[in-house]
Amino acid sequence: MNRLIQESTYRSPGTRPLFLRQKMPSLFFYSRVLWIVMAAAHLARRGLYTGAEWEKSSLAVVNALESVGGGITIENSKNLLQLETPCVFIANHMSVLEAFVLPSLIRPIRPVTFVVKDSLISYPVFRYVMVSRDPIVVGRSNARQDLKTVMKEGKQRLDNNISLIIFPQTTRNYGFDSSKFNSLGVKLAKRNNVPAVPIALKTDAWSMGKRFKDLGEIRPERMVRIRFGDPFRIEGNGREEHGRVVEFIRTALQDWDLLGPIK
Repeated sequence: MNRLIQESTYRSPGTRPLFLRQKMPSLFFYSRVLWIVMAAAHLARRGLYTGAEWEKSSLAVVNALESVGGGITIENSKNLLQLETPCVFIANHMSVLEAFVLPSLIRPIRPVTFVVKDSLISYPVFRYVMVSRDPIVVGRSNARQDLKTVMKEGKQRLDNNISLIIFPQTTRNYGFDSSKFNSLGVKLAKRNNVPAVPIALKTDAWSMGKRFKDLGEIRPERMVRIRFGDPFRIEGNGREEHGRVVEFIRTALQDWDLLGPIK
């Protein structure tokens, strides 16, 4: 089990970065991440990129962030140890960073993959990594078709003991708008009689770029925060449980210093 989840709470040690890394965090972080992705893609194209390798890559990204002065706080990871079955992790979506970091937290405990939009598997080089994880791919342009895809393929993954991470909102956002946070994750958990686990994320340290959304400035002064909720089963029509997920995320974000509004 890696250092991030050895205790229920983790906080980066706050080691002062080397001078050049402190002055140019984006340059050093992106160069390191590029190397990590290229090495992972090389293994993936040869069919050698295992879940354990994915976990290592994910942890390496955390190390890269900490090396330029960034910090990460993880709360309630003990909740993951309570899981005895596959589950559906339901999270807000703030930046591309969560796709890199979450595997290092969840994969050591349970096999897992993502529900991702189709554009993510078309990126040069990175697509080999993502495809190797057998994600569920949705288009986000046809909600009805996305629902069918997630329900059908979600059952297949869960039946094979693979948990799912889903971001049920239309786009990444520095704030949180509950009206744009759908109940797809709750529906998936209910249909397959598996627990849902809410995750609140603050990952704006990897900011959104003006020209290329995924290549924004790295802001080490913004603490990355991840909070896991308690696993719970879905009863009835799931409306109450969806509200529970929304309230968990909203409360966590209110505890943190956000750039965007919380609704």
